[in-house]
Amino acid sequence: MATRKKTAPKGKKSSKSSLPLKKRARRWALRALALAFLLAVLLVLLFRFVNPPTGFYMFSESRRLGGVQRDWVPLEQIAPVMARAAVAAEDANFCNHWGFDMQAIRTAIENGSARGASTISQQTVKNVYLWHGRSWLRKALEAGMTPLVETLWPKRRIIEVYLNVAEFDEGVFGVGAAAPHYFGVAAADLSATQAARLAAILPDPKERSASRPGDFTRKRTAQIMDGAATIRADGRAACFES
Repeated sequence: MATRKKTAPKGKKSSKSSLPLKKRARRWALRALALAFLLAVLLVLLFRFVNPPTGFYMFSESRRLGGVQRDWVPLEQIAPVMARAAVAAEDANFCNHWGFDMQAIRTAIENGSARGASTISQQTVKNVYLWHGRSWLRKALEAGMTPLVETLWPKRRIIEVYLNVAEFDEGVFGVGAAAPHYFGVAAADLSATQAARLAAILPDPKERSASRPGDFTRKRTAQIMDGAATIRADGRAACFES
């Protein structure tokens, strides 16, 4: 007598066929994440040794303006007071954190503002690898890449890159271009006052001028000069000064 083949219930058949698909999707997602992480590591390692040629924002400004002013200067050829002034102005605890200044973040949250919570490391990541804006995607990428940069770059490299990619005026990027643009001197010859003025305009370079400072910039310059002297005296500049 012929026997009939038993057929599995439709529900079970559907469950069995869908299981491999879920596994494959999970596997491909993990592979994509691993590839993205590897790419990020390679890019961070590359720019530890190779000077970044541009960034998204610098490139867009170059296209908009028909070119930008930029002259890469090694940290050894930048007046030491410039690095201290930038740290005093933007991230006084630069040598003591791993990319995020938790104390500054808590203060910003208490004040209901993000002003002052972004570290030099975060700004460097944004200027070199990402784009400007307030999207959650950019913030997430910045949060992920900042510890990577802190791990793979020494602090001296971070401040060197920062000083060479920061915007100091419309179409003027890096202290190598900003020093002659504003004061007619090389970055190595900046005085303490000139360095502090450049640092004072960093948060709003298109609205402030280092060579024609308003009252706010003058007051901010004096504060930065005091701060630069303080971090030198208390050791908070040791991580980037040879």
